Amino acid sequence: MNSRKTRIVLAIVAVAAIFGYKTMQPKPDANAAASATPAGPVDALKPTLFGKIAFTPCSLSSPMSKDTLDAQCARFEVPEDRSHPQGRKIQLNIAWLAPSGSGEKLPDPVFFIAGGPGQSAVETYPGLDPVFREVRKQRNVILIDQRGTGQSNLLSCALEDDASDDADSSPAAAQAQAAKCAAALASKADLRFYTTTAAVADLDAVRAALGVAQVNLVGISYGTRVAQQYAMRHPAQTRSIVLDSVVPNTLGLGNIFARNLDDALTLQFALCSKDPVCKGKLGDPRAELDTLLTTLRAAPVTVAYRDATKGEPKQGTLTADAVAGLVRMYAYMPLASGLLPKLIHEANAGHYEGLMALTKMMRGEMKDAMAMGMQMSVTCSEDADSMVARPEDAGTVLGNAMPESMAAMCKVWPKGSVPADFHHALATNVPALLMEGEFDPVTPPRYGQEVVKSLPNGRLFVLKGQGHNVIGAGCMPKLFAQFIEKADAKALDGRCLDTLGYAYPFTNFNGAEP
Repeated sequence: MNSRKTRIVLAIVAVAAIFGYKTMQPKPDANAAASATPAGPVDALKPTLFGKIAFTPCSLSSPMSKDTLDAQCARFEVPEDRSHPQGRKIQLNIAWLAPSGSGEKLPDPVFFIAGGPGQSAVETYPGLDPVFREVRKQRNVILIDQRGTGQSNLLSCALEDDASDDADSSPAAAQAQAAKCAAALASKADLRFYTTTAAVADLDAVRAALGVAQVNLVGISYGTRVAQQYAMRHPAQTRSIVLDSVVPNTLGLGNIFARNLDDALTLQFALCSKDPVCKGKLGDPRAELDTLLTTLRAAPVTVAYRDATKGEPKQGTLTADAVAGLVRMYAYMPLASGLLPKLIHEANAGHYEGLMALTKMMRGEMKDAMAMGMQMSVTCSEDADSMVARPEDAGTVLGNAMPESMAAMCKVWPKGSVPADFHHALATNVPALLMEGEFDPVTPPRYGQEVVKSLPNGRLFVLKGQGHNVIGAGCMPKLFAQFIEKADAKALDGRCLDTLGYAYPFTNFNGAEP
């Protein structure tokens, strides 16, 4: 049998833009706290007011970036439950990056909204700062850790390790773990109030406290849901929206992942199956993957491998669930997924060590990427009705295990209320720039096409050969900056994106065929 830990993790990461963590034991905010540190001795830090919020100097860092950013950081108090404002409070963690240029400073800041749900905006942003370089010359950039993430009352749980591959992997076991996690977090949070709707109210409270009339919203993946919900509730306060890897308001997230991944793999693997040299060396990648998954489902394999981070020899068990998780993760990044046909072909020849090393490395590097408790509060409140198994997904890479496990977990997770029109399409005159990757395995181009239909001042770019989170690809940063400057997506000249190409599969470990 496949391990309970792998099955539950795959269930949870089905709703994440970047995934892989340990779940289900409460964790302190220590990791998040390391992402924003004071820039000098505490008594030397002088606060700077932005509106009514007092900021002090700090440095931002991220596991995804080696550099640090000078910034200003603050805490901003909001009620956990706005219907009882005298009750428990949440200290929102905010970072402010002031304009870097010497010219005119414009009054409408950019609010960056991270994905997940469960990512910290403050931790995520440093790796994206080069994308914002031109925008930052004239505008303030504001980062707010959404309630339940980062340093805004982090709702994080960690999964108990189970060494046995015969551990219970049923939805009932996942449900028991979710109940344990919810009970542990109950002392620090009412989990009903960590939804998108509550986060939108927080964003507008910060906007008002900063004293700005309008904001520009930049959302990535799940962050596009937050941005759309904000524009629905506060159109007069929204100057523009940028939606990267779009989640339509109308979409329930419960069972979209299996089909979307398979569709993306069809496109990505076609780069090999339609190339005579690649197919001759590696076969049909999808057929090879199906063969490997069938083999591992019948009998997981004990593998001797070398740890990819420490170089130490180790031994572990490779399961079908672990391979499915790796395939899904790598499909987000076509440059990385170019390795998959070669690795899968090698595994079918009995050489499993490459896949084993990468699955272990992926879990280790991504284990703290999401706040699982916050993610459960969002998805169980907003998407539980769509967590149903579908017969047509039974033969996919991911199958129906994830919606089945998520549905079981949500049965015991406290749920918040959502507005009656929460799943209505965003229909607004607010200027909008939308972008999708051609090969995106979770938010495919058709999602952007659906959303832009009701945005008369919106425009969608589909980026050739790209995966998920594409704002940094090719000339997209330039187009992004031009859009923020003029708030006119239809005036953009997107011909520079034509230079984007495809990342062809590796036929050997030196790379693709020339």
